[in-house]
Amino acid sequence: MSEIVSIPKTASGEAYDILIENDFEKLAEAVSKLGINDRKFCVITDSNVEGLYADEVESKLKDIAKLVVRYTVSAGEANKTLANIAEIYKFLIENHFDRNDCIFALGGGVIGDMAGFAAATYLRGIKFVQIPTSLLAQTDSSIGGKTGVDLDAYKNMVGAFHQPSLVYMNMSVLKSLPAREYAAGMAEILKHGLIKDNSYYGWLVNNFSEIMDMESDYVAKMIKRSCEIKARVVTEDALEHGERALLNFGHTIGHAIEKYMDFKLLHGECVALGMIAASWISYKRGKLDTEEFYEIRDMFLPFGLPLTLDDDADAEEILSLTKSDKKMDGDKVKFVLLKKPGKAYIDTSVTDDEILDAIRQLILTDD
Repeated sequence: MSEIVSIPKTASGEAYDILIENDFEKLAEAVSKLGINDRKFCVITDSNVEGLYADEVESKLKDIAKLVVRYTVSAGEANKTLANIAEIYKFLIENHFDRNDCIFALGGGVIGDMAGFAAATYLRGIKFVQIPTSLLAQTDSSIGGKTGVDLDAYKNMVGAFHQPSLVYMNMSVLKSLPAREYAAGMAEILKHGLIKDNSYYGWLVNNFSEIMDMESDYVAKMIKRSCEIKARVVTEDALEHGERALLNFGHTIGHAIEKYMDFKLLHGECVALGMIAASWISYKRGKLDTEEFYEIRDMFLPFGLPLTLDDDADAEEILSLTKSDKKMDGDKVKFVLLKKPGKAYIDTSVTDDEILDAIRQLILTDD
């Protein structure tokens, strides 16, 4: 199958296409259409993905490139640092990359963020292409031009908006994902339905078995729909002045949990917990009824996502960490809540007591 989702020109960059394919066969053709033939290409990847796909991707690109070089980062969120970005700059300088050359991000969300940030800031900006290899990256982080790194474990505190020139997705790579990584990607996909499209959310719930078994027709439909939702939101608000912030549903408490757990939980797992907490606040405010809240919470489980934290987790410490979130609005937390499934809104009136109560609900042992 071949599917295309197009993103028009926005305030943060030129128009580009998201190509959804079953292999890498059309990669060189798609890159050629960008007008960067016979240029230097740098494939940035990580130590997990390198042995799986780097050789194949480079072999496709060598047919149209002047030179293809590879830079490999040690896998893991802990390596998403300014120090490692500096090493990428040095590598590009040593290989004489100029503004007409191109970076390729081959990997999951961490590599996409790092390669994109390097591209945004090297020589004040060069082209880059996203080749996402995780479900989370294919349906969320590779789309929309957000790039960045962590600073002393504070997630994505340094970054830039820099749109890719192309997003090329090979769905077959998902088969090499560990089950836990695939499940983590489902958190962002469920988020798309909960904030924007309740019928899509219902479809996900009704077909969870086929989706978790990676039946190709279901996965293809899911990836395309999530890309369409993400594309629509980022097009309407490229620089996150308003509507785009809805994509942060679950992320305020999720990021705090991620840091509290020293990144021992995956990003998607923390976002799932954050969405449960935000749904709890929505429920306590009377926006969701009892059945809606518990259905949202309980449906994370069949998708392989956690519902609770260990009973010794420190709710006060997690609350404190929400204050360092980059989405703060002055001294207020910019929270995304649900009016109903499929309809989200931004609220800056959420109190510390409400956040603490929601975190404690995660810590309670499920009966």
